Amino acid sequence: MSWRTGAAAALAAALLLAGCVTPGPDPGPATSSTGTSSASSSASSSAPPSSSSAPGPTVSSTPGSVHLTAAGDYGSDPVRAAGVLTALGRAGQDAHLALGDLSYGEAAQEGAWCDLVTSKVGRSLPFELVSGNHESDGENGSIDAFASCLPNRLPGLVGTYGREYYVDLPQRAPVVRVLMVSPGLTFPDGDWDYAVGSDHYAWTERAIDGARAAKIPWVVVGMHKPCLSLGQYACDIGPDLLHLLVSKRVDLVMSGHEHLYQRTAQLAEGAQCTRIAIDSFLPGCVVDRTRSLTAGAGTVFVTAGTGGAVLRPVSTFDSEAGYFAASAGSGTEPPAYGYLDLRATARNLRVSLVRSVGGSSADAFVLTRRGAPPSP
Repeated sequence: MSWRTGAAAALAAALLLAGCVTPGPDPGPATSSTGTSSASSSASSSAPPSSSSAPGPTVSSTPGSVHLTAAGDYGSDPVRAAGVLTALGRAGQDAHLALGDLSYGEAAQEGAWCDLVTSKVGRSLPFELVSGNHESDGENGSIDAFASCLPNRLPGLVGTYGREYYVDLPQRAPVVRVLMVSPGLTFPDGDWDYAVGSDHYAWTERAIDGARAAKIPWVVVGMHKPCLSLGQYACDIGPDLLHLLVSKRVDLVMSGHEHLYQRTAQLAEGAQCTRIAIDSFLPGCVVDRTRSLTAGAGTVFVTAGTGGAVLRPVSTFDSEAGYFAASAGSGTEPPAYGYLDLRATARNLRVSLVRSVGGSSADAFVLTRRGAPPSP
């Protein structure tokens, strides 16, 4: 597939949802033709190899830029899910990042959902998967089967596709490293733990440090479950991974799981916030809650479980509400079904929530780099 170009959207001019604002070393060898590390890291040694096909041909983007989209929690509804997928088919992105909870269908019906996806987005778009809880344990299909019918199409992927991997984009002179991880999920080989001392924690830390050592401007992490939330779930990913991502000043962390949209302020740990408080709010952890942010000052957490599953309410009285700068869920008009749109250059990372109906930007922010990326 050739990387697609398009006119840059005026994301910074987009309005927040009306009424919805709340107070080192490379971690693994080069990949094999299956998109799985040819000598698996310890973090993924117990996982079966990806059944994806060989990556497509080397792609070439507009020099120094990358256009990505992302969302989670799709389903097969002919209006909601199909509408989001149809909008993705028109987005002109270089790749889409699917943040788990895919079909919500029956086991052995994974191919039908893959066919729905490709009928809307085409067969050439890299539709890159990471597992959600509905396919990690086989309740609604197997992530391995989904990874077979929607295989990795990005060259240079390191790790186990569908579970834990990273990829640098563009492959030559990358401006962003995307890490996809699976904290808080149960696979046939057991629970995947990202606590300090675990193989998965170590793999993630090395992947972040490797990006910093390579002077890649942006580090973006995708996973299914969030920690901080205005929804109904607790911090299943665990406090250690949250601390790692914040202490390493990861630029953006994306998730699904909660069927709503939510964006935190830029958060950081330091003298006024030794650790991000979970299930409560520490004002000293907030660096900036505006839409124009300084890269490297902290981390923004965005949940976009807006891919087509029925939206749920936002709890504005949640104990963690003070961390959040924008949100939308059931009852928001127009509905927040849609996808995250990410546009990265060496200087800027622009992010917006694009509604599938009408294509308008429901929320937007920009990170601007004024110096070198953080060191590992």
